[in-house]
Amino acid sequence: MSTQIPVQTQARAAAGRPTFGRTVKNYVALTKPRVMELLLVVTVPAMILAQGGLPNLWLVLATLIGGAMSAGAAGAFNCYIDRDMDRKMKRTENRPLVTGEISDRNALIFSWVMASLSVVWLAATTNWLAAALSAAAIFFYVVVYTIVLKRHSEQNIVWGGIAGCFPVLIGWAAVTGSLDWPAWVLFLVIFLWTPAHYWPLSMKYRNDYAAAGVPMLGVVRGRVTVGLQVILYTWATVAASLLLIPVAEMGWTYTVASLVFGGYFIVQAHRLYAHAIRGEAGKPMQVFHTANIYLSVLSLVIAVDALLPF
Repeated sequence: MSTQIPVQTQARAAAGRPTFGRTVKNYVALTKPRVMELLLVVTVPAMILAQGGLPNLWLVLATLIGGAMSAGAAGAFNCYIDRDMDRKMKRTENRPLVTGEISDRNALIFSWVMASLSVVWLAATTNWLAAALSAAAIFFYVVVYTIVLKRHSEQNIVWGGIAGCFPVLIGWAAVTGSLDWPAWVLFLVIFLWTPAHYWPLSMKYRNDYAAAGVPMLGVVRGRVTVGLQVILYTWATVAASLLLIPVAEMGWTYTVASLVFGGYFIVQAHRLYAHAIRGEAGKPMQVFHTANIYLSVLSLVIAVDALLPF
């Protein structure tokens, strides 16, 4: 594996010692904050649903802090392990390990510290089940997805995406100390949503992933196959979201919103497929952004529905 640093990276490293603010910004970037934000979005609604109302605010804050450290540690490990591939892709060429603004050694130490702190923090402030789930999430993302699947299987994001399902379990466990059926339904929704959300992105950045040797479905299969898979997973996601209605006794707010926004998500997936069968690139990022909006809205209405008195 080549670890040769590009010329532009050497130039940046030689430009001078980074300021404290720049260093902090680089370490934050190492945690993949956009991914972290998306994961935390689903944690609070899971806690509200588990409580059947507003949980203790300190418990919510403690769980979010622990979840942020857990997701951040997983992201940092991922950046460390994938640094060779990140140097070959345009969309990752500004990551701090690529630019040389953070050393490999410091990144690895940071990853281990964050991972350890997340488990200890959750054990101390919530319970051991939430802490164990945090450790499992990090292991799944780092070992199962990043090391085992990402470089070797076109189904990498399907099974590796399980790591992204853990925040709802962590939130539920923090409140109840157990894992009940609604928590597993939420887990299933995010599991099915992940490929429908990520594969359009792999279509957009197909050349990047191909250059890095990552066998994403968008690289090894044609647009028609990917488009069809996105449709199937989108329908499955919406169907799974409707399971929450009888399992968690959701009300009209959730029912209507999940049908309306789920329908919109499905329409966008079908449009992408329609473009693909006509040999057109379509707008995969529109599906990607729609998926993000769908999950955000679903999370919001889960919380709202649980808080309404009817």
